[in-house]
Amino acid sequence: MNKKFYAIPALALALSLGACGAANMGDGGGQWMYPELSGDFVDASNYSYAPIEEQAFHDAATEPASYFSLDRNTANYAMVRSQIEAGRKVASDSVRIEELMNYFTFEGYPMPEEGEEISLTSYLMDCPWNEAHKLGIFGVRTAPHTLDSARNSYTFLIDVSGSMSWKLEGKDRIGRLDLIKLGIEELLTGLEETDSVSIVTYAAGVKTVLEPTYATGEGKSAIMRAVNELESGGSTNGAGGLEAAYALARSAYAEGGNNRVILMSDGDFNVGMSDTEALKTYIREKAEGGVYLSVIGVGMGNMRDDLLEALALSGNGNYAYIDSPLEAKKVLSEELAGMLFTVAKDAKAGVTFRPDAVEKYRILGYDMKTMSEDDFRDPEKDAGEIGSDLCVSVMYELQLKETQDGGTMPEDAPLASAEIRYRSAADGEEKNAVCALTLSCGAGEDQAFLACVAEWGLLLRNSIFRAGASFEAVEARLSGLSAYLARDAYKAEFAKLVTKAKESGFYGRAETAPGET
Repeated sequence: MNKKFYAIPALALALSLGACGAANMGDGGGQWMYPELSGDFVDASNYSYAPIEEQAFHDAATEPASYFSLDRNTANYAMVRSQIEAGRKVASDSVRIEELMNYFTFEGYPMPEEGEEISLTSYLMDCPWNEAHKLGIFGVRTAPHTLDSARNSYTFLIDVSGSMSWKLEGKDRIGRLDLIKLGIEELLTGLEETDSVSIVTYAAGVKTVLEPTYATGEGKSAIMRAVNELESGGSTNGAGGLEAAYALARSAYAEGGNNRVILMSDGDFNVGMSDTEALKTYIREKAEGGVYLSVIGVGMGNMRDDLLEALALSGNGNYAYIDSPLEAKKVLSEELAGMLFTVAKDAKAGVTFRPDAVEKYRILGYDMKTMSEDDFRDPEKDAGEIGSDLCVSVMYELQLKETQDGGTMPEDAPLASAEIRYRSAADGEEKNAVCALTLSCGAGEDQAFLACVAEWGLLLRNSIFRAGASFEAVEARLSGLSAYLARDAYKAEFAKLVTKAKESGFYGRAETAPGET
């Protein structure tokens, strides 16, 4: 695939120092180490997550359909990993199961047909944590795309307040701002001479440190000089920074191109327009005017996860978080094309279950992204954006109906139909992708692994819907997937996180949900 990278729909640079400690990264397969938090970090009670109310089981006879906004954020997985590696109990509201699942890529998801942006495939398997239930899984894969003719205008908005000086423990003493500098340097290698970059910083005051500069050889050197001279200190006038960055982005607006403000912050906007709803409204208006917002979560000590995610959604962008240089490499190198180029805009999903086949159903994750049927069918309704060459997974826990004689239904019996509606980023055309879930839908190693991730999420949340879930059961199934895990370093790392979470002793038995066994 051509490695030219253009739009930045969700530049999830999330260059975070997280709640982590020392760095120890060797050549090739080097590993990032996370000792205990140092005195540089404030207590975890200062983290701020939006409250999550898990979706309950719905009766298919009275509520046959489920609708939600579809996106591909990965911030949550890295945040959860940071907490585990730092020896902390994972905050329940920091666990968004869909983001845990969507952190991973699945080569088994088929590529879209030529001329299409999205493929949608269904899978069915037994539910590992409740033997009376099934898991219905829908796999989304987006097409690889480039846009050779577009010019891009990127305005970096960088938090240089005092908290950005906090460092990781260890010999390298890498700070939050240091990781941002490394990330921008790597990003610049993918820009073309027709692309422009500008930089605004904010702390107690707001400063334009780089006017729009084309990414020529000389221009890239000038950009990096400006970046390397950044220093941190002061309070956090984030709102003032946003206003200045949008004004600069408008002055450098690329007609017919990609225009984006790229926010790098821990989200602690403690000066200026700090009201979340006011910020969301402001950013939504700017997105409607053609300048989108990408959000980069930086740091855990005073992390405003709730605010950063809300801003990203309002600005037609995604949001991710990086807790190590290895994670930065994943986001900025391995998945760069997906993070930099949107293929599906205002993506939303609807799944309709057959009441004669399904007794009840429950979606895992997407708890804060549900919508009404009217919104799903409204082509003007704002929803999520998805980048190129990425995987998105949706999982439902199902209780099937028994036949009148207590037997099983035919293998081709339809259980549900799924539809994704979106607008093509290339031309704005309204499009959709559909598939059916039947008893004959098979499942493989990808889905077995996904079930492990979902069960892990239920355990970390201490969910009332976890039924018979256990770390031991997840470990046992992962052991049977050893060859599969060995082909993907991130999936292999997941298996180690499962064991670390189990050994922490933080996660006890949850109460049973009403009506569940």
